[in-house]
Amino acid sequence: MQQFKFLAAIAGLLFAGNVLASDCVLHITRTACPGKEADSYSKCGGKQSCDETKPAASAGQCQAKAKEMCKNSRLDITKYKKVTADFDGSALDGGKDYCVGHPDFPYANKADCK
Repeated sequence: MQQFKFLAAIAGLLFAGNVLASDCVLHITRTACPGKEADSYSKCGGKQSCDETKPAASAGQCQAKAKEMCKNSRLDITKYKKVTADFDGSALDGGKDYCVGHPDFPYANKADCK
């Protein structure tokens, strides 16, 4: 009987975890500074675009994670990042780019990163 209660408790925790957190898929595309493609794309395994899946309890939490992903500490390597997000399989805000207007991208509308 003790073993059954233990297994039931574990099953309940697993189920509760699935109810509380859903998939937040962040779609990230980087635009590299000229000649810096290898460095800029290294965070996506050498590709310009990739997805990262993060747990999120709500669409709002997923949006916050997307905005957080816009941070850019390598201004001389990555000119711009585009981050969109899906929550529970649906695009948030119609596929909005959460990095538009982000202060970490001073070169977004310039030909190079100078």
